[in-house]
Amino acid sequence: MMILLSGGCHSQLPVCGRASLNTRIVGGETASPGSWPWAVSLNSEDRPFCAGSLINNQWVLTAAHCISGDDLLTTTVFLGRQSQSDLNFEEVSTTLERIVCHPLHQTLTNENDICLLKLSAPVEFTDYIQPVCLASAGSTFHSGVSSWVTGFGDTKADSSSRSDTLQEVNLPIIGNNECKCTYPFIKDNVICAGVKEGGKDACKGDSGGPLVTKQGIVWIQSGIVSFGDGCAEPMTPGVYARVSEYQEWITNIIDGSKPGFVTYTSSGVDSNLTATCSTPTTTPTATPTTTMTPTTTATPTTTTTTPTATATTTTTPTTTTTTPTTTTTPTTTMTPTTKTNTTACKTHSKLTSKCPHKDHKSINSIFDSGVNVIHFSHFTSLCLLVISLYVLVGET
Repeated sequence: MMILLSGGCHSQLPVCGRASLNTRIVGGETASPGSWPWAVSLNSEDRPFCAGSLINNQWVLTAAHCISGDDLLTTTVFLGRQSQSDLNFEEVSTTLERIVCHPLHQTLTNENDICLLKLSAPVEFTDYIQPVCLASAGSTFHSGVSSWVTGFGDTKADSSSRSDTLQEVNLPIIGNNECKCTYPFIKDNVICAGVKEGGKDACKGDSGGPLVTKQGIVWIQSGIVSFGDGCAEPMTPGVYARVSEYQEWITNIIDGSKPGFVTYTSSGVDSNLTATCSTPTTTPTATPTTTMTPTTTATPTTTTTTPTATATTTTTPTTTTTTPTTTTTPTTTMTPTTKTNTTACKTHSKLTSKCPHKDHKSINSIFDSGVNVIHFSHFTSLCLLVISLYVLVGET
């Protein structure tokens, strides 16, 4: 069921969310030219730093963490772009007239991670440049709804494998109840997407890009790439600003022709309603038994000879065998599933990496206890004994 609202696509042009050159049914990697005609590349100093989506002939939707007022004069907007380095005969570039980010955007959690960019001049629509429809208030996206995300971001986690050509990936929606198992702090103004086994995700450089779902022949934007813990990690979905929560704010900001808002309605029962977080007793149960048995045998023979005396005194103290057996058996039971992602991590902006996620330097080994099992108290006692004997013999 599709409902076009009165302030929708008809007020600006006959339709929105149309991609006449998009013939794909299943996911690939490199998007064919014109497949996603609303895709926007935000560039600075000839390099892409974030993505966005065209929502009418003069406004672009992106993430608030991507951009600020300081970027107004240094940002170039590319529409219809397929490659960052090759010639793009269908592309249009323009500058910005205005940047309006949500006033309640929280840097720490990336709540309200949404921003509107007004282009310096309206653009003409072609098969390669079209606006996307936006999910209206009340839209429902059940768990499992097939969605797509696009961008020029990294194609591998923990690397600088920035893509030169526009990429696409097919992801199912993950309901918020299930998503809270990974990100307990999220609210209803976000939507999550990903695959449980990992391997598919938005990544560094994709921030601000659109998460879209097809309804009939119309593509509807449900989310804006916001943050996540790593790229394409198992059981770690990406988090997107939920567009339908911001219909009123978007409408109030945009002057002139309004973007097209479309109600997306999922069918059937949403499995998210009964989703619960499992708390497995985690194996990696790290239960190494570390037995450290240093054996220290100190048997020095000290011979002291006094040449003026007729007798030779031989003192042979034997300090024997100290065999401490230290058995350390740490049992580490990890119950992951709660990731305190205090720095909203899929911050793929030009200023921060997608996620200083998985910083291996901060991982502590259970063997890094710093305990020294070999003590030197016995050697101290031995030295005192030798000194005492030396004094006694000297006096005689």
